[in-house]
Amino acid sequence: MNKVILMGRLTRDPEVRYSQGANATAVARYSLAVDRRFKRDGEPTADFINCVSFGRSAEFAEKYFRQGLKVVVTGRIQTGSYTNKDGVRVYTTDVVVEEQEFAESKAASENSGYQASPMPSPSADIGDGFMNIPDGIDEELPFS
Repeated sequence: MNKVILMGRLTRDPEVRYSQGANATAVARYSLAVDRRFKRDGEPTADFINCVSFGRSAEFAEKYFRQGLKVVVTGRIQTGSYTNKDGVRVYTTDVVVEEQEFAESKAASENSGYQASPMPSPSADIGDGFMNIPDGIDEELPFS
């Protein structure tokens, strides 16, 4: 099975091109900075993963994804190679996107995405942060 799930921030705006031919298909390329769980001194704290999406997913990325936005991507790893203009063989590894979605609210991403918005303070009638449940409501609940 070849399945990958990533959550990270876009390192740049997606680059979108269209395939040639009668049925031109959008192809979006972007990279994600994915934090490493365990960090060692002198090593990078994030991995930069190249992603490619096609069709409607690519058009969605072009319209809504921007540098710094936190997203979740699921897909599969695909390797390949090509010969560059200098005649050197270059090996590639990409995540072919099957699903992509936002991992934070629009407000959070507009506020740099790195700061959590403060929780509203509980109102005076709530007291400890929990709502008081009235007596006798058990009969009205659809579950027990």
